Amino acid sequence: MVVLQLRFLLVPFLTSIMGAAQYMMQDAALMNYIDQRLLSLEKRLEKCNQDILDYVEEFRDFSKMVLSRLAGLNSYKTEVKSEVDNLLTRIERAQRDIDYIGFVRDSNTCIEVHEDLVKQQLFEEAEEKKKLKLMLNASCDHVLAGIKSLKVVKKTGDKHGSWMKDPGKKHAKIYLLNGSVNNVILEFANIMTFMESNHTVKARRITLPFLWEGTGHVVYQGFLFYHRYGSLNEIIKFNIQKRKITDQMQLPGAGRIPAYQLSSSTKIDLAIDEQGLWAIHAEPDTGGNIVITKINHVTMSVEHTWDTPCNSKDAEAAFIACNTLYVVYNFPSGGISRVQCVYDVLDAVNTYEIPILHFPKRQGSHSTIHYNPKEKQLFAWGDGSQIIYKLHTKQKA
Repeated sequence: MVVLQLRFLLVPFLTSIMGAAQYMMQDAALMNYIDQRLLSLEKRLEKCNQDILDYVEEFRDFSKMVLSRLAGLNSYKTEVKSEVDNLLTRIERAQRDIDYIGFVRDSNTCIEVHEDLVKQQLFEEAEEKKKLKLMLNASCDHVLAGIKSLKVVKKTGDKHGSWMKDPGKKHAKIYLLNGSVNNVILEFANIMTFMESNHTVKARRITLPFLWEGTGHVVYQGFLFYHRYGSLNEIIKFNIQKRKITDQMQLPGAGRIPAYQLSSSTKIDLAIDEQGLWAIHAEPDTGGNIVITKINHVTMSVEHTWDTPCNSKDAEAAFIACNTLYVVYNFPSGGISRVQCVYDVLDAVNTYEIPILHFPKRQGSHSTIHYNPKEKQLFAWGDGSQIIYKLHTKQKA
């Protein structure tokens, strides 16, 4: 009887134990399933995150490529615009020629040029040449035959700048104008003072009311002449002693493109020779060829302008000596500078017979080269160095 009662008690107990074990196994299976699902989600999220990173990297590469293509398109746009402008100029000239030819062909009138009219024209041209020779002092009769030697006076300042003496004064002062945009002149008592190590201590600082642009400024007879920064073609005349502007002028046709392709900051390059003040610049209307203008430095007015055959492409600087323009060319990466184009405004020099003149013993480039007619030397700024070149000249044939 006791055994029977135990059986009745054990059956429900065992049944409850087996049920609890079954539930535990089901819970374990459920937890395992949930873990597997979470691991699968984590892997998918990790793959999604990696895909996003890959897409971001691809988008960055694509953005760089697009920006590079856009930069190239801007360059092509500028070139195409320049070509179109040149083409339009040629079309206009061709149209004028066609109109003239049509007019001559359709006209039945035979026009005879009177002999007196021809004589008058020749007389006027001869008178014009006489006036030019008188204005430019025909006694200036030497031409550059070679660049003999160089002397690096000092290395100070930025890559771009200019330094000079005043050939119109008897004093030996040195003027240093550092940078292509600035408004502070340093004036030294003489070249020895300038060559001292700490040059700024003994220099007289002169502050201009307006910034200059480029490196084409000159000092002449106590005045600084410079291209005003931010203006198209305004030239300022500044009295150094009194520290004030005394006059200014606009130079027609200048300022639209650099005077020299390899010195892009200089739009107007001013120069001094035996005859006074000149301006050198390039014009798109002449195909980038250099134009020179004689300026009356007293009245700040244009006296005469010449279109030259010298192109501004690959030019780095130029100077004028004895009514003759000498254009200095170089390579874009820098090299041996050379005078490769010469233009005499009075046609007194057979420029085709002048050989290419190389600057001696120096690799690099020039920011500016100025002729000093008083000392017959070139004052140059090359890669931050102040250089003097001595010249070899000969009589014009």
